[in-house]
Amino acid sequence: MSRLAATFERLRAAGERALIPYFTAGDPSLADTRRLVIEATRQGADVIELGIPFSDPLADGPVIQRATARALAAGVSVARVLETVATLRAEVQVPIVLGTYYNPVLAFGLKGFARAAVDAGVVGLIVADLPPEEAGPLATEAEPVGLDLIHLVAPTSTPERVRRIARRSRGFVYVVSLTGVTGEREGLPEDLAAQIRTLRLVTTKPVCVGFGIGRPDQVLAVGRLADGVIVGSAIVRLVEARAGSPSLVADVGRFVASLKGPLRAPGAGGPRGPRRQRPRASEGPPPPGPEG
Repeated sequence: MSRLAATFERLRAAGERALIPYFTAGDPSLADTRRLVIEATRQGADVIELGIPFSDPLADGPVIQRATARALAAGVSVARVLETVATLRAEVQVPIVLGTYYNPVLAFGLKGFARAAVDAGVVGLIVADLPPEEAGPLATEAEPVGLDLIHLVAPTSTPERVRRIARRSRGFVYVVSLTGVTGEREGLPEDLAAQIRTLRLVTTKPVCVGFGIGRPDQVLAVGRLADGVIVGSAIVRLVEARAGSPSLVADVGRFVASLKGPLRAPGAGGPRGPRRQRPRASEGPPPPGPEG
């Protein structure tokens, strides 16, 4: 069982849902990123997503775009992010997942990236602009070394595509709650529950929801539907606002604690309604690698 799978099993047994905060690596500095990750785990983060900066972050809204630009201007690279993760392993016990785009991974070299990531202590990888149909070469390098390749399901995905994505995703399935780019929204999409129900019909893998979630009440609502909640822009915006302040780490830590609280509450940990249906027997078990 992978570390991600074990984490979700432990949380499920405890009646909790996972909080997955996102940080742009190197914003405001890699040293600050290290301190922020350590504090986030102290305040209840169950999984950490670290974003590797890329010059053309098409899936990200203005908040994360600005953070990415600052990190790149400071000279943050894939190698330096992996070095930072390696220094965190003695301090942080929760799984660390990297989020990025395909170009930095391809430029590093697929085999070299997968091996270097695992050696640093990374357990999962989210590549926002890599559709599952084109992920075969990366999956071929990632799976043998134990790097979970996590795929995204969009609101516009057809039922058949949802099925294919769920079969190929490892660690968990990332549900993009809305169309468009990352960023906080006033409310949650009305069809989110239906989107998750559709996914539950074809997989028993953990389901985590991201995009547009930034307040404790939104975290609570999503936690009643999913196994994990990913919060990015709201955290990155707070980091931006507190950069250079002595209270940066403490303020972000308090915010992370406020987001984790609802996921420990009875409403988030209680029944979600009908039991998840297992995939029909005719589908067979998930393949060892991506489908062709």
